[in-house]
Amino acid sequence: MASIKQQILSGVFYTALARYSSILISLFVTAVLARLLSPDEFGIVAIATVIINFFNLFTNIGFSAAIIQNKELTQKDLSHIYSFTLWMGLGLSVLFFASSWSIARYYHNFQLIAICQLLAVSLFFSSAAIVPNTLFFRDKNFKFIAYRTFFIQVITGLLAISAALAGAGLYTLTIQPIVSSLLIYLVSLKKYPQQIHFTSGFQSIRKIWNYSMGQFLFNLVNYFTRNLDKLLIGKYMGMNPLGYYEKSYRLMMLPLQNITYVITPVMHPILSDYQNDKERLAQAHERIIRLLAFIGFPLSTLLYFGADELVLLFFGSQWAASIPVFRILSLTVCLQLILSSSGAFYQAGNDTRNLFICGVFSATTSTIGILAGIFYFGSLEAIAWCILIAFSLNFIQCYIQLYRYTLHRPIRLFYKKLSSPLGVGILSGGALYALSLYTIHWHLLVALSVKTICCLAITACYVQCTHEYDILGKIKQLKNK
Repeated sequence: MASIKQQILSGVFYTALARYSSILISLFVTAVLARLLSPDEFGIVAIATVIINFFNLFTNIGFSAAIIQNKELTQKDLSHIYSFTLWMGLGLSVLFFASSWSIARYYHNFQLIAICQLLAVSLFFSSAAIVPNTLFFRDKNFKFIAYRTFFIQVITGLLAISAALAGAGLYTLTIQPIVSSLLIYLVSLKKYPQQIHFTSGFQSIRKIWNYSMGQFLFNLVNYFTRNLDKLLIGKYMGMNPLGYYEKSYRLMMLPLQNITYVITPVMHPILSDYQNDKERLAQAHERIIRLLAFIGFPLSTLLYFGADELVLLFFGSQWAASIPVFRILSLTVCLQLILSSSGAFYQAGNDTRNLFICGVFSATTSTIGILAGIFYFGSLEAIAWCILIAFSLNFIQCYIQLYRYTLHRPIRLFYKKLSSPLGVGILSGGALYALSLYTIHWHLLVALSVKTICCLAITACYVQCTHEYDILGKIKQLKNK
């Protein structure tokens, strides 16, 4: 267990070092673009992004996870798989380019034609980078990945702001995906050169096919789970409501992604080394989900009670309609944060079949919820509530299945790990509710800062007093050093 812990901590350290320093850049870029571009423009690009992500599923077909898991692939195998993804990416890019007119007609917005055609470039480079980029993760080169991500974000953020200030308008939002996919491909290929073979590469692909198909099918249903809301809101409620919804969803996902980003990419490459030791995997899982729960429950309460300050501070008063949706969606953060670790354990346990089943259940409940929110209730707030209910059901089903069929442990051990983090979430929620009554007329930044400090203080005191972690002892050790 110490070996797993040390490897994960090392990977998380280097990933977090660069990622969290880039949060400020991301917030700054988003805040600037939100003031220069309209909700309609964000909604148009959101539609194009959702559709291109669907095409992107077929360029990978679960290859990334399979390359990490399979320790017997040769360099020749990797080159054959690389060639396959290259030709597949070229074909799908042409198909996406040609589909731009149909997409624009379906959404009755012909600005989508040029946007989709431009984003077809990023689709090709994303496909071409699959093999060389995955090799960074397989070799656990997390330090290089972190710094590469940071510098690419800086470059693309500056280019996007410059374009917006120069009056590029809607096309500003295509710069970051195109340039970042190109840079990731060039950097990855330089580090891990691959040969191009003018063959299908099926012989090499056959070695990973069964594993990759389970992963691909999960990715496919997970895509619809994550994007059906945007597709249907854009079609049946309009681009303006979609812009408000998309902005609140992105703001909710920002802290979530910046936590999971430094943990989940590290987990599968490390845990795959222990794929034949289920007991060790189970113990590692329970430590990780307890840590994520102690972060997730207080974070959800802070986002819920800080919704007004966060939206108005970062995006301005013109985005006030996003506040109710953001407040509801923030309650899903704790569930999503814990769920983010489940996929790595299904993968490491060679159980992508059950991962796919979990994805099907998630897609079904989410689809029912989204359809009910749009067609029965007819409001963005209702959609957000339905998504919260769907996530709750998915959470329960996912872990019952993981513990019963993959880890072979009693589910009560999982729920036992969540009881104490849930307690601190309830305590911090009560305190923030009382505090919100006194900060209504405060300056946004002051109110948000006070709420954040209050939430952190309650969590730290709870963790120290319940002996979950000896914070004071750790501080003393650092002072003595």
